[in-house]
Amino acid sequence: MTRTHRKARTTDADLSEMALESLVGYNLKRAYVVMQNDYRKVMGDEGLSPRVFSALTFVVETPDLTQSELARRLGIERSGLVAIVDELEGRGYLHRVAVPQDRRIQALSPTDAGVQAYDAALALIRDHENRVLHMLNAKERAQLVHLLKKIREIGE
Repeated sequence: MTRTHRKARTTDADLSEMALESLVGYNLKRAYVVMQNDYRKVMGDEGLSPRVFSALTFVVETPDLTQSELARRLGIERSGLVAIVDELEGRGYLHRVAVPQDRRIQALSPTDAGVQAYDAALALIRDHENRVLHMLNAKERAQLVHLLKKIREIGE
């Protein structure tokens, strides 16, 4: 019997029992889609993407971070960082500064506008996360973040 002629294994009532529902990757992806869609609504068309916001966070919270170190912390190739840094610089949120010990290396420093944009975006993102994750109490939310960090450590 071909795949298209198989009898359905589940009914609508059984969907929550499907194998997919027990898979971490499937549930992570579905949760990510929910978070991402709401993030986009909150930030709007002109807002910072998650990657750009992450980069700005490191620059604001770790001034004079080198581009190589920023790429490492974000878990991306240095070549992939160029567009992100260009966007932040184009928005006036950071500037590149030559490192005195090695003028070939550039450090990234936030501008006042960058710090203000970071503060404003962080407030919006905190509201977004509070709204989307309203069903989790503080302990559950902390546990979720802890578990996600444990998974992240595998790739670091």
